[in-house]
Parts: sequence; structure tokens; C-alpha cells
Amino acid sequence: MARRIIQIDLNRVEGDLEFQLELEGREVVDARCIGSLYRGFEQILIGRRPKDALVITPRICGICGTAHLYSAVLALEQIGRIAVPPNASRIRNLCLMAETVQSDLRQSFLFFTADFCHPKYAGRPLYEKTLGAFLPFKGWAHRGTLEHSRHVPGIVAIFGGQWPHSSYMVPGGVTAPPTSRRILDSLSIINNLTRWFEQAVIGTDLGPWLELESADQLFAWLEAADTHANSAIGLMTRMSRDIGLHRSGFGTSHMLSCGAYYDSAGGQMFKSGFLDGDTGKIEPFDQAEIAEHVRYSWFEPYEGGRHPFRGVTIPDFQPHSDRYSWSKAPRYRNEVVQTGPLAELLIDGDPLIGSLYRAEGGNTWLRQFARLRRTALLLQKMREILHELAAHLDDPHFTSPAEEEIPDGEGFGLITAARGALGHWVQVTDGAISRYQVITPTAWNASPKDSEGRHGHWESSLIGLTVDDPDDPVEIGHIIRSHDPCLVCTVHLLDTGKRMTVWP
Repeated sequence: MARRIIQIDLNRVEGDLEFQLELEGREVVDARCIGSLYRGFEQILIGRRPKDALVITPRICGICGTAHLYSAVLALEQIGRIAVPPNASRIRNLCLMAETVQSDLRQSFLFFTADFCHPKYAGRPLYEKTLGAFLPFKGWAHRGTLEHSRHVPGIVAIFGGQWPHSSYMVPGGVTAPPTSRRILDSLSIINNLTRWFEQAVIGTDLGPWLELESADQLFAWLEAADTHANSAIGLMTRMSRDIGLHRSGFGTSHMLSCGAYYDSAGGQMFKSGFLDGDTGKIEPFDQAEIAEHVRYSWFEPYEGGRHPFRGVTIPDFQPHSDRYSWSKAPRYRNEVVQTGPLAELLIDGDPLIGSLYRAEGGNTWLRQFARLRRTALLLQKMREILHELAAHLDDPHFTSPAEEEIPDGEGFGLITAARGALGHWVQVTDGAISRYQVITPTAWNASPKDSEGRHGHWESSLIGLTVDDPDDPVEIGHIIRSHDPCLVCTVHLLDTGKRMTVWP
């Protein structure tokens, strides 16, 4: 059977993302994920004062700047061995949760569910209800998300002075203390958002929703009331399963989470770990097991993979070679892994997500469903943090370090951002940054092939997929958007020629 190559410029993602797919008939037999923009933040930071990273790295992304700031400050605190008081950790976690909640809601109902409105689904039983909920700028879920999600980053502005690109986290704490006014204003935002989330997104109170612990309980819940079935998450689930998204987009079965939301003792609210897809066991996470490959990336080549403390990011664009992306290829224990809310909740032990995963695997629908499960958990935890701050109003929010400047040394900061595992690795020599490496969640998921020729997670999740219309492969959009792509953070502007944009 003749093969054909199609080029896709995928829209409704954060950044510049292309795919080059090779098809036999309607089956994808090879895939190349192309990060098509070079930015070079690692080079921008070299030679600067260490604390400059707190101003520069939040500008890597306009959506997850708080996550980059958090990773950067953790790396500097590790170098300086600087302690952080509990209130500072509470404020940092609260603000990161606020940023994550906004991202998850907008990704779900502005980016992902819009594909359900594609004309190819016009004959499906749920199509009219889907249009009523998810049609861009007209559906009730789309409009509700635009209205209610825009307020939650205000919590970052309340404690950090601005959002996005805030720089209120500093080595030793945060720049502003909790006050009664800040806590009440933040509670008002969370209460209003939670009320809408309960009424529109899940169709029930937060408590009963979080008490669902098995696949059987979830599907019984969907059938128990019209408010459940016709909620945003109910419609998303029913439509996803009607078009078969629970049978697609598996990719690698290895999952990675570096944990999330530190306390002052270095513990985490969400556990870190590596889920070995071959054995099903969750093993401890060790950042020393990370290596980045550049064999198929447009960077100065080196052999095999390198840990970020040994890594370099020197652009070497070779348009007529077999290299094809500005993204590197990170690997963990020499394995291709995926990261994101599905990996995060599986490794942390969420019973509902674990039950669904054991029943059907890590599919496109479950990946998206896990994101909204996490939203419910975070809304609950944000309220708890604010009550903790209210009970400790007079506690310090900053611990002055013994030295004003960050000493020479190396350190790393690892957190879970909205899209998954995020890490910053910093080396300081003679008072200046001598090496800075960033590995983003999308770098894990969207990596090109590595030195051994193994496809990245997104690429492998597409190989074997059958598309109904090769000239309009909406199935590709479902799978890739379930990861909430952020190429702006990942790629390190070129024109590749004729492009095809997936609807709409």
C-alpha cells in the first residue's frame, strides 16, 4: 500500500507545534513531533547573577510562570542551604495551585472539548448537547470557563503583586506576609470558583465527588442523576467514550512525577515516584536518573544522554539532516516516560484514577479526566491552606539567609506544574550562573527520538492510530491536546513549508 506524508500545524496549543505523520492508507505508521521555535533561555541566564533567575525564568511561559519561579527558587535555596518558614511554603503552594486550577479548567473546556464540536460528529447522539456546552464562545461550559477561571490567578496577584511573570518567591521565603485581607479576598475567589465548579462542571457537591473511589462508582454516579450526566465532566466523559477516546492515545506506560507542593520540612503533599509500566510497581524518584538526548534535536551533538548538570544547550540548526525538533529528548532510567495529572494522581495513589487505569490503561479520556479530578482536589486543598494561614498570621514568611548572595555550587528545583514534572538545574561559579538547564513537562511528552532511535511519548501514542480523514485528522488533536501541550516552555522561527491546520 502506498505511503503518504502529511504535515500538521496543531492549533489550540501553547506554542508552535507541528507533526509530520507517515500514513499507510489511513493508519499512522511513523510520527515526528516538531518543536519549531528556538528561544534559548538557558543561554540568556549564563553569566548573570543567580537571583536574576527569579525574574527571567517566570517569563519562560505566560501560563505557568509561577511553576518556573518555584523551581528556580528551590534550586537556589538548595545551593545556599536556605531554610523556608511554613507560611512561605503555604503561600507558594497556594499560588501554584491557583495557577494550575486556571490552566486545567481552560485546557479542558477551551481547548480539549472544542474538538467534540467537529462536524464529523454531527450524527452522534450527544452532538447537540455537546454544541450547547462546548461550542467556542457560545457553549455554556466554554463561556462559564472564560468567566470564572479568569479570577483565580488573582490569588497570585494578592500575594505576589502581579500575574503573570511574578517574582515574589525569593531564597528564604516570599516577599509579602499573609494578612486577614489577603486571606479573605482569596477565600472569596475560591468559594465563587468552587460554587461554579460544583454546579456546572461536576453537577454535585465537592465532597461526594471526591468520595468516588472506583470505576463502578463513577459510572453509577453518571447514571444516577441528569445533573451528573449533563454536567461538563459528564458530557466530556460520555462523548469521549462514545467516540472511543478510552481506546486511544496510550503511548508509553511508564509514568513520572517529581511530587508537588512542598512543606517547610521538604515533604510533599503529592508523592513523587516512577511507575514502571512493565511491572506496575511505583518506585522512588531519583533526579540523578534523568538524562537528555539530542541525537534528533537541533543542538550541538554529544554522545548518548547527559544529566542536566552536564548538559549543554547550543543551537545547531541542520534543516537537511535527520534532526527535526528544538525539543531535547529527556529519559528516566533510559526509559521513555509520560508525565502530567494522570501520572501525578496514579503515583500519589488516588483510588478513582487507579481503578480506571487498571480497567482500561492510560488512555486519552482518562488523561483528560484526571486533570479535572485534580482540580477538585486542589480547590479543597486551597481552602485548607488559607485556613492554616489564618491560624498562623503572625508567623514569619521569610527567613533571612546567612549570606546575602547565593554561594558557588549546584542545585536543582523539582515541582509538578500544571502539565507535569518540571525541573531547573543551576550551577553557580564565581558568583554567576555558569550552567542553567530546564526540563519541562512537555519536553518529556513531546520529545523527539533519542540516541537509540526510540520515539517520544506523543509520537508513540500516534503510531498505529487509524484516522478517518487523513486531510482532517481530528483524532490527532484529541490525543495531543489531552496532554495540554506547552511548546513555549519546551523548545529551546522557522518555516517548514506548507502546513495543514487541524480544525477549527
